[in-house]
Amino acid sequence: MLIVMEKGVTEKEISAVVQKIERLGFKANPIPGAQRVAIGITGNQTPLDPEEFESMPGVKEAIRVTKPYKLVGREMKGEDTVIDVRGREIGGKRLAVIAGPCAVENEDQALSIAELVAKAGANFFRGGAYKPRTSPYSFQGLGEPGLKILATVREKTGLPIVTEAMDPESVSLVEEYADVIQIGARNMQNFSLLKRVGKSKLPVFLKRGISATMDELLMSAEYVAAEGNYRIMLCERGVRTFADHARNTLDLSVVPAVKHLSHLPILVDPSHGTGRRDRVAPMARAAVAVGADGIMVEVHDHPERALSDGPQAMYPEQFAELIHDIRAMAPLVSRTF
Repeated sequence: MLIVMEKGVTEKEISAVVQKIERLGFKANPIPGAQRVAIGITGNQTPLDPEEFESMPGVKEAIRVTKPYKLVGREMKGEDTVIDVRGREIGGKRLAVIAGPCAVENEDQALSIAELVAKAGANFFRGGAYKPRTSPYSFQGLGEPGLKILATVREKTGLPIVTEAMDPESVSLVEEYADVIQIGARNMQNFSLLKRVGKSKLPVFLKRGISATMDELLMSAEYVAAEGNYRIMLCERGVRTFADHARNTLDLSVVPAVKHLSHLPILVDPSHGTGRRDRVAPMARAAVAVGADGIMVEVHDHPERALSDGPQAMYPEQFAELIHDIRAMAPLVSRTF
């Protein structure tokens, strides 16, 4: 159930509603909005009676929520969520561009690429310190030394850092050095990890699983929100189908579908979605056209020598051309860059 408060409601009236919800044995989730405060109720197994709350001071109405993803759905919050990361927004009018190598290999490599993508127009830097790989013999990432390199990149370029946490144990280290915690496709339904990042103060970048439906993606986001962290951004990165012309099938139709059902921002990763650098730019442009709030792109100055996912990493000059195109497209979809 969603309790919608009146405009100008007092903190005392909000507190009274929260206390009543908790006395009933449920969890209260206050959600401040631009116009009104709403309080979501979770933990109830059966429908609640709206009259229990509508007679309370400061309550405008009580609405039954029909979707299983109560906190991340439009029924709970009609306006789009905008997430601030060190003064840079994701989910607003400005398009977000997250760029960098698949994996941090050394400090010189990370700094060189960061300077190139920042100059081209990227406003976030991505790089993996922990790498979940299909083969146990592939490069697994540098771990904490890689996180320290990412912190150095932020210090020298000003770019906020997006990097992956592999398990609940690695989250604390990622929190220490990064600005956004990425949950990779293979971990989308790692529920213990989702609960842990739900207790974090950092935003969460949640990638769609390799074979996950849209509802499963939204329910994974609900796991995070249910722990109190509402700063969640979703990412479409391609799903596995029978097609063999690309690494994955990039499902751009999920972008408007998610925006219809959820208030969370959604970005697109055309690098993993295609697996080929020559197809990244057209799919990135298409992602902007269908309404994505940003893109995540892999860039490497020497992709032929990359320790991870070299074939899908753009050359810096290709990335610069892509940013040029996105700048031109942004006004056409009521965005700025």
